[in-house]
Amino acid sequence: MVPTGAYGTWPSPIDAALAASHDGRPEFLGMVGDEVWWTAPRPAEGGRRTLVRRRADGDEESVLPAPWNVRSRVIEYGGQPWAGILPPGGRGPLVVFVHLPDQRLYAYEPDAPGAAPRPLTPVSDVGGGLRWADPRIRPEHGEVWCVLEEFTGPGPTDVRRVIAAVPLDGSAAADRAALRELTDDRRRFVTGPRLSPDGRRVAWLAWDHPQMPWDGTSVLVADITGVDVTGVDVSDMVGAAAGDGGSSGAGGTEFTRVRCVAGGADESVAQVGWAPDGSLLLVSDRGGWWEPQRIAAHALTASSPGSAAPVAAAAADTPQEPLRRTELCPGREEEFGGPLWKIGLSWFAPLADGLIAVIHGKGATSLGILDPETGELVDAAGPWTAWAPTLAVHGDRVIGVAASPRSAAEIVELDTRTGRTRVVGSAHDDPVDPAYYPEPQLRTFTGPGGREIHAHVYPPHSPDRVAPDDELPPFVVRAHGGPTGHAPPVLDLEIAYFTSRGIGVAEVNYGGSTGYGREYRDRLREQWGVVDVEDCAAVARTLAAEGTADPARLAIRGGSAGGWTAAASLTATDVYACGAVSYPILDLESWADGETHDFESQYLRSLVGPLEEVPGRYRERSPLHHVDRISVPFLLLQGLDDVICPPVQCERFLERTAGRGIPHAYIAFEGEGHGFRRADTLIRALEAELSLYLQTFGIERSDTPVLELKK
Repeated sequence: MVPTGAYGTWPSPIDAALAASHDGRPEFLGMVGDEVWWTAPRPAEGGRRTLVRRRADGDEESVLPAPWNVRSRVIEYGGQPWAGILPPGGRGPLVVFVHLPDQRLYAYEPDAPGAAPRPLTPVSDVGGGLRWADPRIRPEHGEVWCVLEEFTGPGPTDVRRVIAAVPLDGSAAADRAALRELTDDRRRFVTGPRLSPDGRRVAWLAWDHPQMPWDGTSVLVADITGVDVTGVDVSDMVGAAAGDGGSSGAGGTEFTRVRCVAGGADESVAQVGWAPDGSLLLVSDRGGWWEPQRIAAHALTASSPGSAAPVAAAAADTPQEPLRRTELCPGREEEFGGPLWKIGLSWFAPLADGLIAVIHGKGATSLGILDPETGELVDAAGPWTAWAPTLAVHGDRVIGVAASPRSAAEIVELDTRTGRTRVVGSAHDDPVDPAYYPEPQLRTFTGPGGREIHAHVYPPHSPDRVAPDDELPPFVVRAHGGPTGHAPPVLDLEIAYFTSRGIGVAEVNYGGSTGYGREYRDRLREQWGVVDVEDCAAVARTLAAEGTADPARLAIRGGSAGGWTAAASLTATDVYACGAVSYPILDLESWADGETHDFESQYLRSLVGPLEEVPGRYRERSPLHHVDRISVPFLLLQGLDDVICPPVQCERFLERTAGRGIPHAYIAFEGEGHGFRRADTLIRALEAELSLYLQTFGIERSDTPVLELKK
């Protein structure tokens, strides 16, 4: 007979160290020859990300030892930080990657005897320096083409972004002048280039303030002209010492006849790419959902201006004559794309036979194979409920990153000939008995005005204990970041850390979340701090009213934009007994007035409204100005190196809280930025959060370090 134990007191094999060791997931898949490569988290190694290769025999190995850290800081959230090819000559792979500390682009041949990474780009002392993302190795030009983010002054918005060419011979390692800019900086944001199968055209996405990429983007196409290098020994280029007089051999390669062929200020195109026949593939939300579309190759040819135009003088923000597009999978009312928080994310990948691998779904996602001629879509078999926006294709194989409620993110391969799926990398290995994992309940709640609210509810669960019949469980409401984001229904040991101890968790995909169409996403326009707060409260109240949760033991927690929602909830509602707030926004006015990075510096214009038009709204909604309304304990967690939500926001908030008699704690972590990555940080943060709940809910247990709450 299973023993009875009060909620929150249950013993659990899932401790904070175990949860921290499994934090993060594989990202940024790619093929190098027939090998699958990806970046992987290493929380125990200072939170760095390494580059992993899966050899043809199935062995996995880290390509780069510590302290190499493969991560880009372009737009601060980063993007695709590496690329690789298998050059002729049998010398093994050639990879280029971005190293986090200096943001330089390096070249590396891991199979070459005595090889070490060699810098390809210079260091800049201006502002945030030179940063790189979304590289594409062009051996025929002797270059790497990628996004360059260049700071022009000390301020966070003193920045420009272009697509640039980096010589593979290292000649630009100490010489900024050796970098060639392929686009101008008239648009503030760009993605990396995507080359057509014949190498004659290139496509990319661009957008400007105040749009965010999920608001509106433009699809730009250009012709490629200039010297075509053939017979280049790329390995010799990489081996050349920087500044020894070597030449990239690329001459005057240029992007010309630049034109906008799709998109605009009110249409979000999340990804662009090329089909084998030269047609342009894109994922657009002009119909209310991100859906796959195609522009025929002949239409692109006809759209070209009559004469070559330098890139700086070409391309309007919207197509002058909209090109005919074919919807490839109409009428499904589900998402085939998502928010472009990182440069280089991919929701589709064309195969050589003309079929297209796609990630799609409403809420949960699946990997499918789409026939663009018939619209037929066949999903891969398997238990996975969430596919990350990263895909790689090799022949008939499609490789992605997927997770399920019973498995963490792993590398999955689909054989399109047989329809069989298998795990080929980063295989999930249960660190504890799966009986301790919670099972999500995918539910739709009703909010103010009868609107739908999507959420995943994880009731307390343990094979070792049952609760007394007369007790209701405490619950934690989790608000995801973004706020243009989404909480997927997958195994998360941080959630299991609480549920296995007898504390329930509800993840709320409040209005403004992605995964449910543009109308649902747009609910948050000028309503941030209202709709998100109301939706979280509606879920909490419903759980309490139906007898799922104890109404006196409800908590709210979140990080980044979720931290904002958690803090705003404490000042705007009386639903919660406490709150855990991580790296939050607390003062809208200062955040909108230069206290964040460039990418989100005008985000509040859509989330709250133009500051110059509605200044009172910024003040009224900011938790900073309403600390007098907080009457329950709270925990603040902050990284001291955070440039997105800087520590000064927390510091000002604490100054106004001082002396008000509200129990609270503030923990600031050196060496952490926006989002925690180091194992020791993750452990302390998780244990502190649990201690807050135990003290607030009146639960006693001796295995959790006590968080000191000050007044």
